[in-house]
Amino acid sequence: MRKILTGLLAVCLLLTGAPAARALDNGVARTPPMGWNSWNTFGCNINESLIRGMADAMVSSGMRDAGYQYVVVDDCWMNPNRDSAGNLQGDPTRFPSGMKALGDYIHARGLKFGIYQAPLDKTCAQYFNSYPGATGAQGHEAQDARQFVAWGVDFLKYDWCSPAGSINDQVATFAKMRDALAATGRPIVYSINPNSIHAKTGPQRNWGDVANMWRTTEDISAAWDTGQTNGYPMGVKNIVDVTVPLAGYARPGSFNDPDMMEVGRSGLNETEQRSHFALWAIMASPLIAGNDVRSQSTTTRDILTNPRLIAINQDTLGLQGTQVSYDGTRRVLAKRLANGDVAVALFNQGGSTTTISTTAAAIGKSGSSFTLLDAWTGATSSSTGGISASVPAHGTAVFRVSGGGVNPTPTGTTLVSAASGRCLDVPNSNTANGTQPVIWDCNGQTNQRWTVSGQSVQALGKCLDAPTGATAGSKAQLWDCTGGTNQQWTLNGDGTVRGVASGLCLDVDRNLTANGTPVLLWTCSAAANQRWSRTS
Repeated sequence: MRKILTGLLAVCLLLTGAPAARALDNGVARTPPMGWNSWNTFGCNINESLIRGMADAMVSSGMRDAGYQYVVVDDCWMNPNRDSAGNLQGDPTRFPSGMKALGDYIHARGLKFGIYQAPLDKTCAQYFNSYPGATGAQGHEAQDARQFVAWGVDFLKYDWCSPAGSINDQVATFAKMRDALAATGRPIVYSINPNSIHAKTGPQRNWGDVANMWRTTEDISAAWDTGQTNGYPMGVKNIVDVTVPLAGYARPGSFNDPDMMEVGRSGLNETEQRSHFALWAIMASPLIAGNDVRSQSTTTRDILTNPRLIAINQDTLGLQGTQVSYDGTRRVLAKRLANGDVAVALFNQGGSTTTISTTAAAIGKSGSSFTLLDAWTGATSSSTGGISASVPAHGTAVFRVSGGGVNPTPTGTTLVSAASGRCLDVPNSNTANGTQPVIWDCNGQTNQRWTVSGQSVQALGKCLDAPTGATAGSKAQLWDCTGGTNQQWTLNGDGTVRGVASGLCLDVDRNLTANGTPVLLWTCSAAANQRWSRTS
């Protein structure tokens, strides 16, 4: 058997140029990790007195009892030089008692100890010359993993701080520390950031074979919208845009990480901070606070310790909320929960108050009698199926919907591109007229389910449409169903999908295969990028 496995590994190396990454199942992070990290507020200005004080504040504020476990010491904790045996050391001025003593202090308060390291030669602070030395883990992976165990570390943040390396290089390098941690036998949450000073590879793959949590975007800032698609710095709204489509990657032990929270830091108003926390909760994101817990306001504490939102985030199914609808302003996300309830977030990305509505059926519930629990106020109300709220600018209403049954599987079929193996996808479940479909990793969500009725092809209540007068290169689009011939399609035996009015076929742009590649109309050729298979 070992020879067979070795042969399979060799085949994987030959085909991909990268080592075959083992599935990660180390028994930790069965729900999204909760804790605190030093970087957002303090950067390199840390020492053992600060970290100990923060651990004490997490206990006295009630955050520990609310579920926050990990106290993570970010960059700049280390001696700029390893010792004569190549071992990492704590900075003797900043941490005179040593890192084991710090871990012991944290553990004595019923909390867990987290630490920072980088996979190449330098940490981020060292790369930017804001901290001396070159103490990255490159060539020291097993040694550093053993050192972390000796110090009682429970959580490792591992930060790719270099522009060098392909995504395959990243997979191989991150896997070295994954395997080194596993070899120690200690349960350590493994958190990676593949985006620092690098191509933004976080959203490009499911990193669940490598890590327990992985950053999806560049660093967060205490801002709502920085205008960045995925570049430094990121606002809350920008991060949500990137992370929502990745819902299919989340499961117990493996979570998308949209970065540490900015709740309690200046730059976001109270409504925006509440949205920030609610959206991280519904997206099954790690809840890692980044504020100064010692001096936080009652409002900040109440947001961070909201028991109903924490329960939604920590649900044992480990599912990330999926997008039900989005018109460019009003966004609806739904998260199925272990007891049959569904949590629904009504998120207003616009600049003025608006009413956001959905239905129990749209979020996956069946029946005609439901109870809605408001996650902010704790108030309950009854519904026959309607779910609606007036939501302020940048606000998010959240309800836990109970009663009725659960629809087990979305209706419709998926259309899988022969060229890429990816599915025809309505990006971000955007139901605005004119939305152009793309290809995306198949995830079975409603924005990839297409219903063929007669000659119409529909998703999310909209029809697949060829613009009037479409020519080769015109975009395919979603539009209100009109019954016109430009919304009629023939699904042919060779796998092509041909427009009745245009005579053109659904075509993946330029035969590209990456997530997000647009789907347009082109002269029918039956090439692989025009062939689609239907799966239930």
